[in-house]
Amino acid sequence: MKRLIVPILIIVALAMLALWGAWQKAPKLEAQAIACADPVAGCAFMHDGMPATLRFSAQPEALKSFVLSIAGPNLRKASASFQMVGMDMGFNRYDLRRDAEGNWTAQVTLPVCTVSRVDWVAELTLDGRLYTLPFNTR
Repeated sequence: MKRLIVPILIIVALAMLALWGAWQKAPKLEAQAIACADPVAGCAFMHDGMPATLRFSAQPEALKSFVLSIAGPNLRKASASFQMVGMDMGFNRYDLRRDAEGNWTAQVTLPVCTVSRVDWVAELTLDGRLYTLPFNTR
């Protein structure tokens, strides 16, 4: 019986990890799309009835980091993840932190797409609300 304890604990831990991952990737209910031609130049949108701006520090490329920043009054919590339509890109959630100027920022690195696609969607969660921003990489 003692020999079974460790394998059972490992199986339970892996099952809990799988459930947690499924919960993290669970489909969101309603997302507001952010229309933006050039995220490097900046994208204006409304959050909680107030104007907000999203900006990338550089044109995104796979495995090259860039800074995602969001400026918005009264923003209390922000996170971002990056996916491709119809393709699971794994868990890549970034929690944005408030900087000295009051902007929310994170250093982001996109994973590699093995089929050389360039169409991405940033999924932003701001104060519990979901926003999506389609963009392309180089």
